[in-house]
Amino acid sequence: MNESKINTLDEFVESFINYLLVECGLSRNTILSYSRDLQIFTTFLISKDISDFDSVRPDTITSFIISEKKRGLSINSITRTIVAIRMLYKFLLSEGKLQSNPFTVIDSPKLWKRLPEVISVHKIDDLLSIPNTSMKLGVRNKAILELMYATGARVSEVVAIQTDWVNLEYRYVKCRGKGSKERIVPLGTKAIESIQNYLKCARPKIKNSGDSTYLFLSKAGKPLRRENIWVVVKNCALKAGIHGKISPHKLRHSFATHLLENGADLRAVQEMLGHVNVSTTQIYTHVGKHHLKAIHRQYHPRA
Repeated sequence: MNESKINTLDEFVESFINYLLVECGLSRNTILSYSRDLQIFTTFLISKDISDFDSVRPDTITSFIISEKKRGLSINSITRTIVAIRMLYKFLLSEGKLQSNPFTVIDSPKLWKRLPEVISVHKIDDLLSIPNTSMKLGVRNKAILELMYATGARVSEVVAIQTDWVNLEYRYVKCRGKGSKERIVPLGTKAIESIQNYLKCARPKIKNSGDSTYLFLSKAGKPLRRENIWVVVKNCALKAGIHGKISPHKLRHSFATHLLENGADLRAVQEMLGHVNVSTTQIYTHVGKHHLKAIHRQYHPRA
C-alpha cells in the first residue's frame, strides 16, 4: 500500500485524538484507550489493503468485529472499539473530511449486561475493621477504606484527593472525576472520624508529609498510586474473609447499591457517583430488585 495513504489514516486519527484532548476534555486514560482501539482498526484496514476511511463499507466493519472475536476479545472490548470508530467517523464527517459513513446501517454488538458484584453490609463492616489502627499505615488504610465506602469514589479519584479538598467541618470531600469534572460528595460520621484520626495522628508521622498536598501518602511520603490502593483493598478483603474477585470498584458498587436499597433517590446517587447519564446508575436498581425479591420470599406469607 502507498505509504502516503497509510499516513492519511494516521493523520485523521491524530486529528481526532487532538479533538478529544482539546475540545472534549476527556481523561488521559480514556484518550489512550481510544488511541489504542483506533490503531487496531487502522492496522486491520491496512491488512485488507484499504487505503482510506471513505473506502470502508458495512461489511468491512462486520469483518473487523469477526476478526476481533477470533482474537479472543470480549464483547465489551469490541463494543468499546466500535464506539471509538463511530466517534471518529462522526468527527471526520463534521469536519468535511469524509463523504460516507458505514455505521448508518451497522448496530454495535449488544453488551452482555452484568450486574455489579456487591459486598454485603456485614462484610463491609468486617472489611472496615481490619486495618491495624495502632500503626500509622493502618490508620491511613482505615481512612482510605472508610472514604471509599462513604463516597463511592473511583480509585483514580481517591489517589488524586488533596488535603484541602476535604472539609470535615461541613462534612464533604471534593472528587475530580472523568474529564476533570468535579463534584462534592458528603462524608458520613465514620469516614470523618477515620480521616480526622489519620490527619491528626498518622499523616504528620509520614516522611516528608509536610511537603505534599496529597491526602493519602506512601510511607516514603509520596502520593499513592492506584495499584497501592488495590493492594490495600485486596489484602484487607482477604483478612475479612471476602472471597472472589475483589477490587476498589466493588466498594463503589456496594456504596451505590446499599444507598438505593435503603431508599436513596436515584438522581442523588447519580450525582454522588459522578455519572453523566442516569441510565448508568440505573444498573444498581436491578441489584436492588434482587434484594426486594429476597425480602418478599422471606416475609410474604404466600411467597
